[in-house]
Amino acid sequence: MTDNPLRYDLATIASWVEPGTRVLGLGCGEGELLHWLKRHKNVTERGIEIEESKVLACIEKGISVLQGDIYEEIEDYPDNAFDYAICSQTLQQVYDPSTLIHSMMRVAKMGVVSFPNFGHINIRFQLAFTGRAPVTKDLPYSWHNTPNIRVLSLTDFQSFSKQVGFKILKQAAINTTPNQQHGRTVPFLPNLFATYGIFLISRE
Repeated sequence: MTDNPLRYDLATIASWVEPGTRVLGLGCGEGELLHWLKRHKNVTERGIEIEESKVLACIEKGISVLQGDIYEEIEDYPDNAFDYAICSQTLQQVYDPSTLIHSMMRVAKMGVVSFPNFGHINIRFQLAFTGRAPVTKDLPYSWHNTPNIRVLSLTDFQSFSKQVGFKILKQAAINTTPNQQHGRTVPFLPNLFATYGIFLISRE
């Protein structure tokens, strides 16, 4: 099986994962990242995904995956079972981010969290000038059919780290092309100009 190129955000996450480590993917989708890490970095992978069609896609890729709710399934793993727990573009869709972060920090030495940045300038302009819930290429959902139940920015997550009690080891603010295959880092005013944030975190 040949690899499709990783999305830019997933390639950034993959660059942070050390070879030969144990990786848990939370809300792992169709397993693109876990599959790449398994093939190219020889990781021992586990995934948790609730949608049956995506679980089947993981199985077709040879990924070890559980179908179920991430809050429930993660509790079955012992402390320090993994080196990394990865929550990619899922945090804004969960009902209790604090509990999820604590669970990630229990089962893994480090966590990776990524999410769309609701502080981006396009979102601010849309809300200011139209008075309506923003719709962008990175957040293409209308208010009534969005899976996103949280609205957070890069600055919000940094403040959240202090409240919940975890350490940010590394962060990347990025913009991606419409197909998300390419992108660039945003060093200047990232909370204003980045469309996504990616954070490597650990226990305090």
